[in-house]
Amino acid sequence: MDQLNVKIDRPVGFSHHGTVYPVNYGFVPDVIGGDGEEQDVYVLSDLPENQQALETFTGKLIAIIHRADDVESKWVVTSEKESFSAEEIMKRVKFMERYFDSSIEML
Repeated sequence: MDQLNVKIDRPVGFSHHGTVYPVNYGFVPDVIGGDGEEQDVYVLSDLPENQQALETFTGKLIAIIHRADDVESKWVVTSEKESFSAEEIMKRVKFMERYFDSSIEML
């Protein structure tokens, strides 16, 4: 999995039940996650072209967010040019992960 193709279904600015997504969020088509649905992905990037609402994104898998109190994990994908520490990742995904007992596995 050098490159993952992500379909974005919750772009930057998407609002759901009062939660506004500060990052693009989507899934990897045809890869099934722990909940029986397609694998969910947070897309992290500081590149200007990725700061807007995207429909798709191609990048590298850099981490897996494991949820001790949920049946699924979340993948973290970024561009080939970027990297993020576990602390930086958690800061960016806290808007959602604050509701779960989450830990980050760096790849």
